[in-house]
Formats: sequence, structure tokens, C-alpha cells
Amino acid sequence: MSRIIREARTSDEHAVGEIVYQFQQDTSWMPKLYTLEEVIGFCRTMIERGWVTVAQKQGRIVGFLARDQEEVCSLYLLSDVRGYGYGRALLAGAKASSPRLVLRTFEANEAARRFYDRQGFIEIGRGDGSTNEEALPDIYLQWADDSEGNQA
Repeated sequence: MSRIIREARTSDEHAVGEIVYQFQQDTSWMPKLYTLEEVIGFCRTMIERGWVTVAQKQGRIVGFLARDQEEVCSLYLLSDVRGYGYGRALLAGAKASSPRLVLRTFEANEAARRFYDRQGFIEIGRGDGSTNEEALPDIYLQWADDSEGNQA
């Protein structure tokens, strides 16, 4: 398998946006709030800010992680590559760059919750959905590098 993890380029905005948009369309619990063009525009902004790392399989972008310092803002994969280590590889890069990571995931996203639990994240709080655009209950998670005594 040809797996590449690299910094996103502006030319990746469509592929990255399509991954997010497809997830929103395929998920029954996720509200459909944005058009594909709006999602691509949001992804363009994240790429321009230098937040995005992409995963490629045989030259095709199959997932990405967006991180603003210690906050993981997004981690999405195409459905056909989930379970093959792409999410772990993207997250490993973020962990190598920061001794602490925080993120939010939706309570309804059970697959993401299991994934983050396996990656060493712990729950540090919950929200009722009043602070996110989707109006969905969310869970705040944190990972800390315990090799330096930083465990939460």
C-alpha cells in the first residue's frame, strides 16, 4: 500500500471538501447545513492557515486532519479507507507536534468516540449542542503525552 502523509496544498481544497461533504451526506444524524461549495471554501481557509495534513493512497487524498496548535479541528476519512491506519497516521503526526491535543466530537459519532478512546484520549467535558452550529450534543476530549509527566 502506498500511504503518504503530507502538508495540504491549495490544490487539495476540492478533495478535502468533498471528504467532509460526503461524510455529512452519508451520516443520518448529521444535519445537512452547507453546500459542497461552502464546505470547500471552509476547507480552503483551513489549508491557507496551514492547519491541514492529508493522507494519500496511491495518489488519491483519502483523509485529512486539521489542527490549530493543540486543537484538532477536523479529522475525516473516506469510508472505504477507515480501519486501515490512515486516521492513526494523521493523529500520530499531530501528537508528535504537540504534547497535548484537545478536540470535540459529537456524542452521536460512536465510531469517532471509539477511535479516540483507542488513541488515548480521555473525556474532559460535555456540551448540550448550544455552542456548535449543528446543535448536537458533543464531548470534549484530551490527549496528553505522559512521557513527560503531562498526563491530565
